[in-house]
Amino acid sequence: MARSGYFHGDLRRALLDAGFDVARVSGPDAVSLRELARLVGVSPSAVYRHFEDREQLVSAIARRAQALVADAMEERMSAAASGCPPSGDRRRWADGQLAAVGLAYMESAWHEPGLFRLAFRAHRDLESAHDPEARGACGRTPYEQLERALDALEEVGELAAADRPGAEALAWSAVHGFATLTVDGPLRSLDVATRSHLGARVVEMARLGLAQAGSLQP
Repeated sequence: MARSGYFHGDLRRALLDAGFDVARVSGPDAVSLRELARLVGVSPSAVYRHFEDREQLVSAIARRAQALVADAMEERMSAAASGCPPSGDRRRWADGQLAAVGLAYMESAWHEPGLFRLAFRAHRDLESAHDPEARGACGRTPYEQLERALDALEEVGELAAADRPGAEALAWSAVHGFATLTVDGPLRSLDVATRSHLGARVVEMARLGLAQAGSLQP
């Protein structure tokens, strides 16, 4: 007779842990309800007591993966701030915050490609942008980290208030596009040094593009 979640303990957490490990090694397509049930030692039917379907399970794993990205961003943002505290050059500090967010995003893709493929593909909209389960120990989601960095640019006058709405989509698209090309696209053949150098340039191009957005208005 199949073991129930009661005898297994915290079955929901066990399934998420197993799914997280599978995605990390083999990517999102390898996450299957039947395989995860086998890994944690329960019947496939037991999984449905905690998740309605595979999509719900994968979304939960994706939020956990996003939380890791948020913490990687926080680490880089803190390091950038320590090199240029807000009490000093505010513009340089704000630039450093956006650079930290973008670079941490790309580095997360390079270091954890399996989780990256899952983290930002599982949701059909911005439903996880402010989801508590997508917040890391830092207390923010990756999207909220980006919002904070863009708010800093607006505060120092580098991003016009009129151009602030939608800036997340523009910055995210540039960084995600490069990250995806270097993980699964033709740019994955780049050596590490070149990849890092070009990644930094992509972030800088995104910052400069946002700063010049007002001049492009008709």
